[in-house]
Amino acid sequence: MTLNELRYIVAVARERHFGRAAEACFVSQPTLSVAVKKLEDELGIGIFERGQREVTVTPVGEQVVVQAQRVLEEASVIRQIARHGKDQLEGPLRVGAIYTIGPYLLPHLVPIMADSTPRMPLVIEENYTANLRDRLKQGELDAIIISLPFSEPGILTLPLYQEPFVVLLPSAHPWTAKNAIEAGQLGEQKVLLLGAGHCFRDQVIQACPECIQQSSAEGASQRNLEGGSLETIRYMVAGGIGVTILPCSAAGAERFSERLLTIRRFAGEAPSRVVALAWRKSFPRPKAIDALGRSIQSCQLSCVRSLARFQ
Repeated sequence: MTLNELRYIVAVARERHFGRAAEACFVSQPTLSVAVKKLEDELGIGIFERGQREVTVTPVGEQVVVQAQRVLEEASVIRQIARHGKDQLEGPLRVGAIYTIGPYLLPHLVPIMADSTPRMPLVIEENYTANLRDRLKQGELDAIIISLPFSEPGILTLPLYQEPFVVLLPSAHPWTAKNAIEAGQLGEQKVLLLGAGHCFRDQVIQACPECIQQSSAEGASQRNLEGGSLETIRYMVAGGIGVTILPCSAAGAERFSERLLTIRRFAGEAPSRVVALAWRKSFPRPKAIDALGRSIQSCQLSCVRSLARFQ
């Protein structure tokens, strides 16, 4: 039994396909298949059921894969302890961020980290929350920046700041005459949303259930009211297609002429999200996590309320 064999069965369980698992492990499919079969023979059990189109994990295989993941994580900890035993702030820090946070936080964060921890460069990845969660658990990322709620065994979280949502309007929209927007009124408008898979989409729908109800009633035109990124949605609003709800750090009206975009706050208590830092309990560089959290707090985004306090 080798670490490579354990890595292969974890990849197959994740991908449910030997070919995709081999690509993820940067080996040929025959190499991976032979190694998996060798491990199954050694253990005397079938870890996988091979179908024509999909691979499924057997009940005992599920237990083996879970334990294999733990072993791989502990092996990664050993390597990191050896590599960073003398200085936790030396060596790359692999950080993930969800798509609706990264483009607006990272331009502030990267120069601060470069000044405060020059020997700890950031290796950055943007992705969906579910993918970042998996990569964090598998030891492929050291920390992730996500929106709460987020709960996972073996993972610590630290709320960093609360960020209110705002309404983004085309500057020719009649609502620009209002000082604030009632959330219930948004159901009357064409509200542009992110596509499925973005947690911010779910947060917007929670704040404005009428938005998705109207969009669903319009049937095929729903596709025209979704964007793949907040940047795409901002451009569509600037073009006059509809209105949208954005986290305040992403509103970015200053990037356009005032004749194109207008920002309005919500009337009353605005819907908001809590941005947090998450990392494995076993991560052997707590000082690196502390430095990352401090640097995020130092970004001082003008529209957010800090939640964490560092001494």
